[in-house]
Amino acid sequence: MRLVLLGAPGSGKGTQAQRLRDEKGIPQVSSGDLLRDAVKRGTELGKRAKAAMDAGELVSDEIVLGLIRERLGRPDAAAGFILDGYPRNVAQAEALDALLAELGQPIDAVVLMDIDPAVLFKRLTGRRSCPSCGKVFNIYSAPSEKGDRCDAEVHAGIEAPMLVQRKDDREDVIENRLRVYERETRPLVDHYRDRGLLRVVKADGPVERVSAEFLRAAGGG
Repeated sequence: MRLVLLGAPGSGKGTQAQRLRDEKGIPQVSSGDLLRDAVKRGTELGKRAKAAMDAGELVSDEIVLGLIRERLGRPDAAAGFILDGYPRNVAQAEALDALLAELGQPIDAVVLMDIDPAVLFKRLTGRRSCPSCGKVFNIYSAPSEKGDRCDAEVHAGIEAPMLVQRKDDREDVIENRLRVYERETRPLVDHYRDRGLLRVVKADGPVERVSAEFLRAAGGG
């Protein structure tokens, strides 16, 4: 099972990838996680990535592909992988296709987490979290029983912390992130549809229903 995940920020890609990872035992390969790990370990690719980031530049596709090559070479990826966060545009998709062909690990399916923009906007702008225990709420769909304070049991008997909104969940930031997604990543949908690899999952339903549909789309159910 070799998958690529597509979807706007907040569409649930990470959640479903983790659930599939736990159920099927295949690794979730996040380009962001690979970069952070390589920089932390000080590998050759990590040093090159850090130099680019320190200079305020984007990390090159060559470096990211090098990290993906290394990760897919590990034993736990022999039975498959879930690529999350890469590719982000058609040029990267073509470079990835070449790499996977070279490795003899072509993509089996590309799963698009499709969600209504209005629902997505509420999901993102409504997120609140507890700065102490990390519990996440949504003021529209999953509010705290204590209003603007955390209702986790860990705070029982004391004044619970006020919930906070992440800086990147503000409306202006969300609007920009979604514009970038539509401009750069949406063309991938046509790219993979033309190749017969695209599977679409309606991602705005209950988590369990989305998970079942996701598993079927991925070819595991």
